[in-house]
Order: sequence, then C-alpha cells, then structure tokens
Amino acid sequence: MAHAAPTASQRYRQTLTDNAKHVNLFSFAGPLVLGLFYGLWTAFLERDKGPVTTANVFYGILCGVLFAACLFGLDRMGTKMLAELRAAAYGVFAAIAMGYLYSLSGQSILRSVLIGLAVGLATGAGAFYRFHTHEP
Repeated sequence: MAHAAPTASQRYRQTLTDNAKHVNLFSFAGPLVLGLFYGLWTAFLERDKGPVTTANVFYGILCGVLFAACLFGLDRMGTKMLAELRAAAYGVFAAIAMGYLYSLSGQSILRSVLIGLAVGLATGAGAFYRFHTHEP
C-alpha cells in the first residue's frame, strides 16, 4: 500500500527548496577560506625570503580580505547574471588574482599577463561548462 501513502503538498515542497537555495555553506565559508589562503600566499611572496614583519602580515590580511570580498560579491551577484557572463566574470577574477600573485614573484609583466590569461581562460571555460550542465 505504499502507493497510496499521502505525500507532502506542493506548497510545502516548494518552500523547502526555496529556502535550501539561499542557505549554502560554500557561499559563506568558501570565500573566507580561499581569502585566507590567498592572503597567506601574498604575504609569503611579499616577504621575499626576509624576516616576517608587521607590514607583511597586514599586506597579507588586506589582500586576503579584498580577495574574499570580491569572491563573495561575485558569488552573490552572479546568480542574477546570464551563465555566459557569470563564467566570464569568474574567468576575469581568476586571471587578475593569479596574474597579480605571479607578478609578486619578481617575474616580468609579460609573463604575469600570460600566466593570468591562461588561468583565466581555463577558469572561464570550466565555469561555463559547470553553469551550462547544472542549469535548472
């Protein structure tokens, strides 16, 4: 008699799925963790084998907070964009972030741009694929 069992109403199921869309752990913890790693990485590269100073620590904190804030804003505003534009925004963000990190290592600006461009294109293509295969 399992086929005769009552099911939840459509309204109840709809409110559960609507509430579940707004509560996503990655949208809060993801940018914070990635910002922490980005800040540590920039502080390490800025130190350049010298002693750890307060300037390095504050520089890493500033870069990490800016990275996390931009990623959080992109995650929040991205849901209102088209999938193509959203993938391009993630690609541009990854290109800028990686190009800046690579430039801190002391390499030439041309090489930093090429590395950033390669990372941005790969991230944009991956995001484009992800957004188009997981569309509702």
